[in-house]
Amino acid sequence: MNSSGTFRSLLRDQSTMSKPSRRLKSPALFICDLQEKFKPAIYEFDKVLATTQKMLKASQILDIPVFATTQNRARLGDTCLELNLDSFGGVATKVHADKSRFSMCIPDVLEALKALPGRNHECVVVGIESHICVTQTTLDLLADGHKVYVLADAVSSCNKEEVPIALARLAREGAVVTTSESWIYECMGDAGVEE
Repeated sequence: MNSSGTFRSLLRDQSTMSKPSRRLKSPALFICDLQEKFKPAIYEFDKVLATTQKMLKASQILDIPVFATTQNRARLGDTCLELNLDSFGGVATKVHADKSRFSMCIPDVLEALKALPGRNHECVVVGIESHICVTQTTLDLLADGHKVYVLADAVSSCNKEEVPIALARLAREGAVVTTSESWIYECMGDAGVEE
């Protein structure tokens, strides 16, 4: 083929390219137990909270459903007010449930997740504690057939030594351990998406 034929072929290929689309087709954000009473006890809690706020902003722009839980709300308090969940002008959740189980995969959450379009979702998990509730939530979501991302900059524990051990274990179990910025860009997939 001569150079003009190659050029015409290239132009034809570009004209038939589909419009940009998102890489992750069915994402869901899981916010695990970010409660007021944990603030003084959790290592780098403020960083986890700030990263979760960034993820909530992305969830609004990219229309990502949000699931949130508290662990024993009567004893450990409400979800941190800074997250502005289910309040006037705030972020609406699919479920914002209290639990006694360590995993977020309680009936209310699982029913709401199953009600979303598609069967398997790309679940991104943030919150505390990395070695307990985050770990058990991740393992349950993986067992249910979902792809699970755990954000290293959005999880923590009381003892900072627990965090890298939990993340290494979850990676071995099949979760993708990444950062919030990397996940947001992976979710978008293309700078040309409308959002």
